Amino acid sequence: MIVRIMGEGQLRMADIHLAGLNKLDDKLLAEIESGDEEGFRKTLGVLLEAVRKLGEPLPDASLEPSELILPAPDASLAEVKAMLGDGGLIPG
Repeated sequence: MIVRIMGEGQLRMADIHLAGLNKLDDKLLAEIESGDEEGFRKTLGVLLEAVRKLGEPLPDASLEPSELILPAPDASLAEVKAMLGDGGLIPG
């Protein structure tokens, strides 16, 4: 799976990591729905760090279609809420 972190670039993620990322996504979604800004900020940081740690960065010149787009680390709760629509960030 190709993941894009807005403002940073793309990473290739093994499907084996999807379940763990989904747990973080569920937590992030609950924090967004409840308006928990502090929890949202912390969980978004953990999610992005997990993707950076577990993913393999693609070369900057690579322009592969992203199956998942994550917000930038400085995205606001309102911006991410608008990105989500009806679901979470992680498909599945």
